[in-house]
Amino acid sequence: MIRKISNFIICFFIIFSIPIDSKASEDRDYKTEMKQDILILMLSYPQYIVDVEKKSDDEVYIIMESGKKIIYDDKKEKNHEVKLTNPDLQDMLEQDYPLEKNTEIMDKNFDPGRARHYELLSEVYGNSKGAIEKNLASLKYGYTNYQFNKQNNANASLEAALKELMPLAKSRSDIGSILYPASGTFNYRVISGTGRLSPHSYGIAIDLKSDKRDYWKWSSEKAGKERLSDYPKELVEAFEKNNFVWGGKWGHFDILHFEYRPEIILKARYFANWNNNDEWFKGVPLNEETNKYIEIINNKL
Repeated sequence: MIRKISNFIICFFIIFSIPIDSKASEDRDYKTEMKQDILILMLSYPQYIVDVEKKSDDEVYIIMESGKKIIYDDKKEKNHEVKLTNPDLQDMLEQDYPLEKNTEIMDKNFDPGRARHYELLSEVYGNSKGAIEKNLASLKYGYTNYQFNKQNNANASLEAALKELMPLAKSRSDIGSILYPASGTFNYRVISGTGRLSPHSYGIAIDLKSDKRDYWKWSSEKAGKERLSDYPKELVEAFEKNNFVWGGKWGHFDILHFEYRPEIILKARYFANWNNNDEWFKGVPLNEETNKYIEIINNKL
């Protein structure tokens, strides 16, 4: 009888200890990524995100300078299309952007940076056409003046990328033929076939010279791959260095498209090589500002 009871107790602990340990590990991984995501958001939008609030285990918010609260994870099950249409912050940062050069078209639903959180963008760059237009600055390159949003260093970042590329364009025809003339920057419109505002509406995207192989709706995957193979990596790297994502790294490829998205690039830059043995913030350059954000996140989460 004693042996049976002992066996029962052993089986009980074996059965019930496994899922408990697994869940703890799962929770820890989720919380770590949440902390990393929120730190990246604070670093990406330092003048706009001022605090973090935890209402319950399921409700964590970033607090904007305006007082607006934006939920990190709404906990809703979503397919890829819904994540594009109505992403929360976690959805927006879920896919890791690859900083290495690619010569193949990405998997169909791999689109890091293509999900945009419109409440966040509106808080930073303007919540109406008129408000956005007031935030535009003129930037001349080639023979044309282009309009780009000056908030959050977007215009300055585009200028820095172009400043690096212009000398190269003089000696590299493969770069010059793509850089000039650009197809456009600010254009208040929705994305074709959707009701969603284009990032061009916020003045945070630039389309370079167009080629018929550039866009997934115009081109076959084979032709898109050929275009990728010919695309100069120095051009892509100059934009990525200045916090622009490239549509050539999307499954729904948009090869002429570069979009100012510091949160996507900084997450790739700082946390791509992170592992579970590291401090959750390892990889981020530490300074007074970063330490302040880490302290806020540790205290609130």
